[in-house]
Amino acid sequence: MGDETSRYTVDEALVAMGFGNFQILVLVYAGMGWVSEAMEMMLLSFLGPAVQSAWGLSSNEESLITSVVFGGMLVGAYSWGIVSDKHGRRKGFIITATVTSVAGFFSAFAPNYLSLITLRCLVGVGLGGGPVLSSWFLEFIPAPSRGTWMVVFSAFWTIGTILEALLAWFVMPRLGWRWLLALSALPSSLLLIFYRVTPESPRYLCLKGRTSDAVSVLEQIARINGTKLPSGILVSDNQIELGEKSIPSEDAHLLSPRRTESATQKEIDSNLGGISSLLLLLSPKLIRSTLLLWVVFFGNAFSYYGIVLLTSELNNGYSKCTQKNLQSQKSHDVNYRDIFIASFAEFPGILISAAIVDKLGRKLSMSAMFFLCCIFLIPLVFHQPEDLTTGLLFGARICITTTFTIVYIYAPEIYPTSVRTTGVGVASSMGRIGGIICPLVAVGLVQGCHQTVSIVLFEIVIFFSGICVVLFPFETKGRKLSDSVSSPKYINESA
Repeated sequence: MGDETSRYTVDEALVAMGFGNFQILVLVYAGMGWVSEAMEMMLLSFLGPAVQSAWGLSSNEESLITSVVFGGMLVGAYSWGIVSDKHGRRKGFIITATVTSVAGFFSAFAPNYLSLITLRCLVGVGLGGGPVLSSWFLEFIPAPSRGTWMVVFSAFWTIGTILEALLAWFVMPRLGWRWLLALSALPSSLLLIFYRVTPESPRYLCLKGRTSDAVSVLEQIARINGTKLPSGILVSDNQIELGEKSIPSEDAHLLSPRRTESATQKEIDSNLGGISSLLLLLSPKLIRSTLLLWVVFFGNAFSYYGIVLLTSELNNGYSKCTQKNLQSQKSHDVNYRDIFIASFAEFPGILISAAIVDKLGRKLSMSAMFFLCCIFLIPLVFHQPEDLTTGLLFGARICITTTFTIVYIYAPEIYPTSVRTTGVGVASSMGRIGGIICPLVAVGLVQGCHQTVSIVLFEIVIFFSGICVVLFPFETKGRKLSDSVSSPKYINESA
């Protein structure tokens, strides 16, 4: 019985060492990836109208420029999640950073429409690895401060959107859309430069039975943070569960690192692979959380990117519908000022997330902001003056930024380590389907003079997403991360 005090988990080690300089470095690196994804997504607001004007595209062809990026992200989010769960978080995000930076840079030299959408689709495939970076960062944070620091991490997305809006404001009128594409690809290339010094997740290493490698990473964290590891032997949650099921005479063997690594590795290898990981997400213990999460990710992506596109389309779309004779002159106009102002709505969204995520909990915070977003959009069912439209979209974007921030905290928390990035990746893929569809609603319907139908569709999706949040089976505020679906919270969910 006394031997129990000589064991510790990754969670206990992280709590003992606290959030320090090491986590700050990891935050900056992962945050740069988030900045990169935000910039690549934000530029879609400017790219479509500019290319439509330059190449004489139809509204459907303009919408396709955005949709192919989300189509690529759908494939990438699922693929990179499986890669990182099977081969490690580091291998997952190095591939995604390479694809994003190379395809993003070369898209600036696209000679025609077909090559442009092909390269932008590849950019989407790379951007699909965003959940890998967020899960990687999450696995270095002590449980008590996880919500707060994941909100701080999400702030890098806001920084990226504002940087892109500012960059477009200066670059587009002077140098054009090709320069914007090339400059927007720079942040993802920074991930490649500093890749060699990034550590693997100790939680992933421990789960895979590589406890000696996990201890090395934890020792590095302790050294940089100026703290010490707990005394004893590092074990995973899976090993503790095996120990609890074993007879007392086997306890000593469970504390042997060699035996532990072998047993854990067999357990993981026998249960997980690409298809079996997906099937585990749909197992009785996880299916309710998984299906509800898919709907919420769809609703978040559909509404967030829709609101971003509406900011550039709504007033312009109305002017085309009321002044048909000026359509050819107005079709490519973009109000950079309004888009830049609307981008700042994400800062209040981040601050609200930080204030409520650990006080109200994940579920109440998300559902309340979804319903408030509906209220902001109701007046836009009919055309409003330009300043009021900008103000209402500003408020709606605050709300949807808050929900998007919190769902990226909640999603990794509800899955065990063995399928964490796969679970978040597949959910993110569902969100990409929303991203594929939203240009047809935010661009196609508005340009077709159907603003009322467009807004009503957004209202339905957002409201239904809020209902799904209420139906989530459990709150994750303050909970430790789990390594296995045999954890009590999953047992309770399937009961």
